[in-house]
Amino acid sequence: MVALVLAVTVASALNPIFVTPFPVLLGRLLVIAMVLLLAFTGAGVWQLPGLPRWLAQVLAVGVAAPLATLIVYLPSVEGDVIALFNNERRVAGFIWITGATLVIAPLLALGALYRERDAQARNQALHFELEKSTFEKQALDAQLKLLHAQIEPHFLFNTLANVQALVESGSPQAALMLKSLISYLRAAMPKLDDANATLGAEFALVRAYLELMHMRMADRLQFDLRIPGELVGQRFPSMALLTLVENAIRHGVDPQERGGRIEVGAQRDTVSGEVSVWVADTGAGMRDTVSPGIGLTNLRARLRAFYGPDGRLELQQHWPSGLKACIVFAPPPTEHG
Repeated sequence: MVALVLAVTVASALNPIFVTPFPVLLGRLLVIAMVLLLAFTGAGVWQLPGLPRWLAQVLAVGVAAPLATLIVYLPSVEGDVIALFNNERRVAGFIWITGATLVIAPLLALGALYRERDAQARNQALHFELEKSTFEKQALDAQLKLLHAQIEPHFLFNTLANVQALVESGSPQAALMLKSLISYLRAAMPKLDDANATLGAEFALVRAYLELMHMRMADRLQFDLRIPGELVGQRFPSMALLTLVENAIRHGVDPQERGGRIEVGAQRDTVSGEVSVWVADTGAGMRDTVSPGIGLTNLRARLRAFYGPDGRLELQQHWPSGLKACIVFAPPPTEHG
């Protein structure tokens, strides 16, 4: 299109000094434009060895300009080149057209090469960004699988050791603890790699975990779980809420001699539509000297990958004591129901 527009522009500019009718002049310049375009493209495809591609294309346009002009003049002299150059008007026209072509065509070729290089640079940048995003997702998936593979092995072993001790002592609590452990494992194992996990399933997993921990800390742990019915089917990253509950017990309730209480809840903001899922404990609370562990760092990365920039983790003091960890996200419009 650029070549055609330039052909029309040059024909209009040269028309006042040519005796040749404008349609004939325009036809000649259109043919020249097409020949130069073919030369430019061909030089880019069949690159000469040892010659940069851009230089080969510019030279091809420069060589093709007088040859194309000669070709369009030959029909007017019935193919007689000598007759062409014996006619002063035709020679002048040949020089005018060739000169204009030699000035405009190489500049147009350089401009096209610059735009092509700029487009290639943008495409390469997009390609690198895509590869970076792919690698980041793969790394995040690997971290997630590692996290899943390491789900509290010491917690499981400790629980089994407690069951063994209760069995050996003949305590009736042994059967209850074993039942709670089985419930937890049934809830946890199918969800490890579930990309379509829901908030309701996550609450069921957390409940099984807290019931099991309550067997171990009967006099030191109380808990309460509440989830609105409308949020039961909400998509939610598997094990995310469990990570917060585990942290609340390990760093909040367990270090306290008196134990503590854990509350797990969820709600949707009626104005913004954002969903908040929180775990609040009455334990030790936040300490400035303690940096976020790998679990919370991994969780933040998972939330960004799952919900995008709208997914975040907020930590705040829980009154009168303890910590409140809140996952906030904006579900896609199709999930609002």
